[in-house]
Amino acid sequence: MTKPTLAIYGIKDRNSFQYPTFVHDHNLCLMQDGEIIQYLQLERYTRRKYDNRLDLFIEELIDDKTLELPNEFDLVCVNDYTGNAFISQSGRLHFEANYQKNLSPQLISARAYYNDTEELNGKDLTAFCCPHELAHIFSCIPFYGTFKENSLLVSFDGASSLGNYSAFLYRNGKLSLIENNWKDLGFASKFFNDNKLSFSMLGAKPYEHCSVPGKLMGFASWGNYRQDIEEWLKENDYFNCCGKHSATGILSSIKERFGNVCEEYDTHNQFLQDAAATLQQIFENAVLRKLESLQQKYHCDHLYYGGGCALNIVTNSKIIESGMFKDVFIAPCCNDSGLSIGAAAFLECQKGNEIKIHSPYLNNVGLDFKDIVMPSTDLIKTAATILLSGGIMGVCNGIAEAGPRALGNRSLIALANNKELSQKISMMVKKREWYRPVAPIMLLEIAKKVTEQKISELSRFMLQDFTIKKEYHEQLAGVVHANNTARIQTISKENDNPFMFRLLSYLNEEYGIFALINTSFNAQGEPIVHTKNDAFFSANKMNLDALIYNNKLYRNEDF
Repeated sequence: MTKPTLAIYGIKDRNSFQYPTFVHDHNLCLMQDGEIIQYLQLERYTRRKYDNRLDLFIEELIDDKTLELPNEFDLVCVNDYTGNAFISQSGRLHFEANYQKNLSPQLISARAYYNDTEELNGKDLTAFCCPHELAHIFSCIPFYGTFKENSLLVSFDGASSLGNYSAFLYRNGKLSLIENNWKDLGFASKFFNDNKLSFSMLGAKPYEHCSVPGKLMGFASWGNYRQDIEEWLKENDYFNCCGKHSATGILSSIKERFGNVCEEYDTHNQFLQDAAATLQQIFENAVLRKLESLQQKYHCDHLYYGGGCALNIVTNSKIIESGMFKDVFIAPCCNDSGLSIGAAAFLECQKGNEIKIHSPYLNNVGLDFKDIVMPSTDLIKTAATILLSGGIMGVCNGIAEAGPRALGNRSLIALANNKELSQKISMMVKKREWYRPVAPIMLLEIAKKVTEQKISELSRFMLQDFTIKKEYHEQLAGVVHANNTARIQTISKENDNPFMFRLLSYLNEEYGIFALINTSFNAQGEPIVHTKNDAFFSANKMNLDALIYNNKLYRNEDF
């Protein structure tokens, strides 16, 4: 048995604003002999979206035993282009690594000190710095197992440590760097995090850049690609860099080139919808071209893909449909929220530990598991009755999901065959924009029936887009998006999620219900609920019809 590994992504932001700017989604992971013991996205603990203040809270987490840190442990911290150090509020946990001039396919030795008391005496730790890019890639291993032979490993993010894009080969049990830079795909990632046109179309403020990618992807589905818009975008450097362009200047450019097609930023405007669709298409084409060029040279069998850009499910589906790879692997926490998981897995691999395959339900710090029971038949029947009557139900069962998406343990659910109900959940309950879709959760066998596309492992984590057959649009009216697609999460067996599997099976067998709406249990601008208190507070605030907490049902009057 080796010492446990504590992995941290907690780089200090360049600014101390009330919202994250350059750095976001701090998280930590404790791993022992290849198994994740504890994992936390900081926002779930502090209730501040995309929280980047781990340095202010880690001592509190340790002192009150919320994080059950062992006496002996190794430390690995993930770096960022903004820095290589982590220092807790009182300096009791202190990590430093040298500046990294070149990306290396390995962990880098670092210096670290930890004092578990307020006394002067402390101890040096065995410590490593993990490159941001590699942490993204290694976050796949705890969900799919060790890299397969002859694999291409790609990280594509808004920003990492020495670029925003990197590619590695895994052959003969060894990792080797192919390339990394800001130039090859840098222009495309900026569509989502530093683009004046995108921000203006969506009415997003500069500090809301973390929410823009998902919104832009949903908005793009309402429009159509246009070559003339792509040419205009290219001529204007895609309007990348928010500080370089003005919202009014872009409207003037639109009028000069296309006439009076858009006098203001209104998401119902067809030109803006087409502009969003064109940005999405350019992004997809850029990613596919890069992968094709790598494949022509290296002929890899498998792709492991990480970074925030891997949350673009439309592009993920295009990669799968291209047939370039036998398999495509993406972690449910492929964005920065999974960096500590990837770093911990990397160090555990280096120690010679075999990494166990985990479910996505890993966000366990600060939760009480004393009252968890298995879902009873009565619970399933009662929950079904509420749903069949048009009810909206919150689910807060067991351990929360790792990553930004609810996968059945921190979800809002309702029948998926009702468009009005879907709009009520999205716009009235969650306070989201009209153009954003909600996703379905369904049994794998049903998913195979309603779409003709190949259903990959990515569907378990809601990371793939599917075109729904026309004959099933009515039964899935609440979750079929404007372009006839749905972001399906599949459940294939009871062990995946006992409550959801039993509920979906019962609804299908007894009532012919194909799917449920599954959207994250949170209002817009808030983190997904984590604890019992969070769930009851949000259920009351959202005026839900019922709440499932640890497989016990509570009605509206109970919260």
